[in-house]
Amino acid sequence: MPKKGSITRISSAELGHRKSLTDWRRVRSLTDTEIRHAVKSDPDQSMADANFWKTARLVVPVPKERVGLRLDRDVMAYFRGQGRGYQTRINAVLRAYMEAHPDR
Repeated sequence: MPKKGSITRISSAELGHRKSLTDWRRVRSLTDTEIRHAVKSDPDQSMADANFWKTARLVVPVPKERVGLRLDRDVMAYFRGQGRGYQTRINAVLRAYMEAHPDR
């Protein structure tokens, strides 16, 4: 059993062979009333009411700029060695530096 909070990575092929822990027969047998009751009793749920939509605003992500950047081989090896998303991590490090030095 993995430690609490640990993350296990598996491929999509491995995922297809895992047995679901959900009792789908029970889920399919639920009535609409039972589903509504379950949603209302869930402490993590929050329904978007009319007031939510009055103040909601659309946030469109700003596209990132493609750049050519020359970095030392060991720096690239370090970030690539951490797996997928290494460019996002490099961006996060640069952003942290930028935010730590706002006067420049």
